[in-house]
Amino acid sequence: MQCGIGRAMDAPTNPQAAQAPNRSPIPMAEFVALIASIMAMTALGIDSMLPALPAISDELGVAHPNHRQYVITAFMLGFAVAQLFHGPLADRFGRKPVIVGSLALYVALNVLAAFSRSFELLLIARAASGAAVAGGRVVTIALVRDCFAGRAMAQVMSLAFMVFMVVPVVAPAFGQLMVMIFGDWRLIFGGIAFVAALVLIWFAIRMPETMDRATAAQFRVGDVLAGYRVMLRDRWAVGYTLAATAVAGGFFSFIGSIQQIVYDVFKRPELLTVVFMAIAGCMAAGSFLNSRLVMRFGMRLLSHVALVAATVMAFVHLGVILAGWESLPVFILLQAPMMAALGLANSNFSAMAMENMGEVAGTASSLQGFVTTMGAAVLGAVVGQAFDGTAVPLYLGFAGLGLTALAIIFVTEKGRLFRRS
Repeated sequence: MQCGIGRAMDAPTNPQAAQAPNRSPIPMAEFVALIASIMAMTALGIDSMLPALPAISDELGVAHPNHRQYVITAFMLGFAVAQLFHGPLADRFGRKPVIVGSLALYVALNVLAAFSRSFELLLIARAASGAAVAGGRVVTIALVRDCFAGRAMAQVMSLAFMVFMVVPVVAPAFGQLMVMIFGDWRLIFGGIAFVAALVLIWFAIRMPETMDRATAAQFRVGDVLAGYRVMLRDRWAVGYTLAATAVAGGFFSFIGSIQQIVYDVFKRPELLTVVFMAIAGCMAAGSFLNSRLVMRFGMRLLSHVALVAATVMAFVHLGVILAGWESLPVFILLQAPMMAALGLANSNFSAMAMENMGEVAGTASSLQGFVTTMGAAVLGAVVGQAFDGTAVPLYLGFAGLGLTALAIIFVTEKGRLFRRS
């Protein structure tokens, strides 16, 4: 069963523009769960590493504490670059073969990481595994776009993100279990490979091809560049991709810094999993709220309000730190709703960036994914490497990135923020 692809819309506010059919090729609950599981492979590859970073650096001889963050950064850089290739391949050969191949390679590369005997080899395996799993990220967005458009796509993505957020809740606990009970961080990579293999089998058996074969594009450099030009000429696609990059930079800053903040600032390493669970749980609640409200209020109103709220909370938290009132409970109470607001904004930004990209969904998604992930990885690395034993660099980063995203949206929407469309 194919979902098909409608023609690209002239503008995201044009109600007469052609739409995707807004139906799922398999039962809706299974569709959301399967999409979320594929998306979650990225989170599993990142978040389960956090409790293991000290053990990895100790065993593999990493001298500087901030350099252990490279385990995360290498993964994200590989993830970013590979998206440029997965999207055009998906537009040529279909969504299903690209996702199947990506997951299979991801399984193999995590096995390689488990047997790495040097930090350099581990970083190579991490970069390559990030490149492999990128196929799941970029092609699932195109797959959803094949079947849904507009607010319906935002609703599906929010539901998928809500299910996906189960992984950030449990992944650090899984990593901590491997390190603290079994004393072996290498088992984390074995576990990732096992879970990825299960998702691979599930997807291969249940998900049909969703791309309309009549729209399949030849894999030619000129055609790929033409697809990029379609995206780069669309003000909403460019604007919301850049805004999503700034917001994702905040996420990666948090991921890169949270282990050292909990260990070194608050001196409570045993609570890393609890802190992560509390924050991830709040983000999941935000995604659920978005899925319930987006059809009523629209993507723009919700995402703009959420971004303003997150930016204000970043400044408030920075003030609390500078005033000397910071504690671990205060950190959680302020950080959790801010991350929920950023997640709500980002899920809508991604949907709006894809709204006009129906005919080049795979290629557009790959370019958007590359820009967002590469930019966010670099921004997150800059903020993470600025860690100075306090949480001040992190919240300066959140505040600055929030203001940057707001400025980009203001220009994109020509000053017309908070519209219900």
